[in-house]
Amino acid sequence: MLGTLINAGSVIVGSTIGLILHRRLPAKITTIVFQGIGLFTLFLGFTMATKTNNYLILIFSIVIGAIIGELLDLDLILNRLGKGLKEKVGSDNAKFSEGLIAAFLLFCMGSMTILGTFEEGLGNKPNLLLAKSLLDGFAAIALSSGLGIGVIFSAIPLLIYQGGLTLLARWLGEFFSNVVINEMTAVGGLMLIGLGISILEIKTIKVVNMLPGLVVAIILAYLFL
Repeated sequence: MLGTLINAGSVIVGSTIGLILHRRLPAKITTIVFQGIGLFTLFLGFTMATKTNNYLILIFSIVIGAIIGELLDLDLILNRLGKGLKEKVGSDNAKFSEGLIAAFLLFCMGSMTILGTFEEGLGNKPNLLLAKSLLDGFAAIALSSGLGIGVIFSAIPLLIYQGGLTLLARWLGEFFSNVVINEMTAVGGLMLIGLGISILEIKTIKVVNMLPGLVVAIILAYLFL
């Protein structure tokens, strides 16, 4: 769990720096930073989505996952948690929940997250997570300067998600082949494309409701690839 703890710490430090910069930046600079983050998110999403080995698995994973997430209304649950945190910390940032969700998805959907947690979970040194921590720290600076204090609280779901994957790797590490990881990464890439579209205010997409697609991708990849 050391790699995940360091990763969460880097997000907190990076977010703090970004918040300090945010207070000193004029509105037009914050806006262009926000748009840059949206464009980068789209690029990252398209890059990750191409890792799929089977487009049918990608399609069915995102569609079935979205149906499950919509029935459970995960987006509403996470937004309520975000609003609860916002009230507790006394923040007046209108983008609090958006910052928390966007940061969590950006920090946790990539293949480095999966491979890094598996590396540590299988008893190796967390080299990938340490490299990811450095990248996430710089990303947190940009995110929090554009989206505000909600980004710093993404360290909480990051701890839960990455910590859970690390423990899972200790029990089921051999179950997750590179093929399975690629399909999970591709589905995560589609989610990031949706997130980028939302950040750029082209159309609001409930990306959180698509999260079950990651589990569906594991099942379908294991059964058919």
